[in-house]
Amino acid sequence: MRLPYVIYILQCSDNTYYTGYTTNIEKRLKAHNNKEVHYTKSRLPVKLINLIQFENKQKAYDFERYMKTGSGIAFRNKRLI
Repeated sequence: MRLPYVIYILQCSDNTYYTGYTTNIEKRLKAHNNKEVHYTKSRLPVKLINLIQFENKQKAYDFERYMKTGSGIAFRNKRLI
């Protein structure tokens, strides 16, 4: 079953990470690879390393915001990459 809201983590060519939210992962990955996303356009290629699906939009949004905090980054580094 594919859930509609996705939080994803990309590893960039400079070994930094990008965390994002989307409802269409295929379209979003194409945008990254077509240099349409400011953060990743100079860090190509990017590699999808984690994908977390949510049924609830607010929970997905809240989790993405958490993943961009200090404790979220620590959680990402310890558990998701």
